[in-house]
Amino acid sequence: QLRLVESGGGLVQPGGSLRLSCAASSFRLDYYDIGWFRQAPGKEREGVSAITSGGSTNYADSVKGRFTISRDNAKKTVYLQMNSLKPEDTAVYYCAAGLSRIGDPASLLESKYRTWGQGTQVVVSS
Repeated sequence: QLRLVESGGGLVQPGGSLRLSCAASSFRLDYYDIGWFRQAPGKEREGVSAITSGGSTNYADSVKGRFTISRDNAKKTVYLQMNSLKPEDTAVYYCAAGLSRIGDPASLLESKYRTWGQGTQVVVSS
């Protein structure tokens, strides 16, 4: 059974950094594209970043230049390094897995992804 577990969330001051991890169990991560999504209170869930099995990446405009996605297939883990955090980055962050297809770009669309983690809370506040 596919399972994803996020970790690394917490409380950080504006301008600070956090690194989120998304650990996969019971399946080979290298077969999957991974997306990071977030949902702020009262808002719809939005795509933040994604990485294909081949390492191509994509970012939402709101996080470009501040967030970096990476993967370590041997450790079956995908990371989201978040720098220069802003209060508007406050949200529950979810990772999700979707089967990789040759030629597909890294997608920020929820429809690409079938397996979701439980989420990790990020609060950016002074």
